[in-house]
Amino acid sequence: MTLGVEIRGMDSLRRKVNALPKVLNNAMEGATEEITELVRAAAELRISSSMKAGSGELLGSIKTEVVIDSGGKLVGRVWSDKEQAIYREFGTGPNGEKSPKDLPDGINPVYTQTHWFIPAEAVAVDLNAVYGMPKITIQGKDFYITSGQPARPFLYPSLKEIMPQMGDIYKEHVQKELRGLK
Repeated sequence: MTLGVEIRGMDSLRRKVNALPKVLNNAMEGATEEITELVRAAAELRISSSMKAGSGELLGSIKTEVVIDSGGKLVGRVWSDKEQAIYREFGTGPNGEKSPKDLPDGINPVYTQTHWFIPAEAVAVDLNAVYGMPKITIQGKDFYITSGQPARPFLYPSLKEIMPQMGDIYKEHVQKELRGLK
């Protein structure tokens, strides 16, 4: 006696199984892009809500990218190429060192411990009026004297704010891609 078994939809199942790696890669990339954009938006909000004076240059400089690193891992990056970004995130001088900061493990900034001068002609605002920096005149030139600025982190707190949502974002993207399999 011979029993025959008929399996229907085997070709469709094979196509779907073969498509899974691409579907999962698309989902991971899409979710990572969404997360980096959420972190960028949160960082921009933090900057704009705490600006005392400025041109908006830092605010407009936040960038994102999603890449495959040299180890083959998918990496989302959020950063600014403006020098003032690091000063704002970590602070500067003794004021930056003593200001409260929530830093990731392994990040240990080193701070200048002496005061320094900023030529008044190098800045567009009156730093005495805006930040209370003393203004002095040396040989006919005006300078502001500072012992740094406190940290006003915007990137790391933004990442921490979005982290609880990450699992759900990845899940949503995977489910959406799987529903699209035909």
